[in-house]
Amino acid sequence: MTTLTLSYRTIHNKITSVNFLKIPWKLVYCLLLLFSLSLLVFYIYSVNELTRGTYLIKNYNKEADSLIKENKVLENNFAETSFLGLVQEKAKQLSFEKTTEVKYVEILESSLAKAK
Repeated sequence: MTTLTLSYRTIHNKITSVNFLKIPWKLVYCLLLLFSLSLLVFYIYSVNELTRGTYLIKNYNKEADSLIKENKVLENNFAETSFLGLVQEKAKQLSFEKTTEVKYVEILESSLAKAK
């Protein structure tokens, strides 16, 4: 054997005999499994919270829409009653009465100027 072969064998034996990192693979696999399960639980929790939030927002939007409609109805009622109340008071002051019959004024053909 030559010197080169001997030096290669000694270096190769030293590298293989010395374990730089002895990794406990069972522990690594268990930790990865635990991490994966925790991510799965977190995903399920996040989806649940997102669904709950969406449901609440939908209900709040429905409630807001119904309140807006009710507000418009109340505004119309208030405007009608306040205006109508003022008109009725003014009619009483001017001694107006409710009509029982309607009479139309007839305009004769001869009284109008004929336009050409």
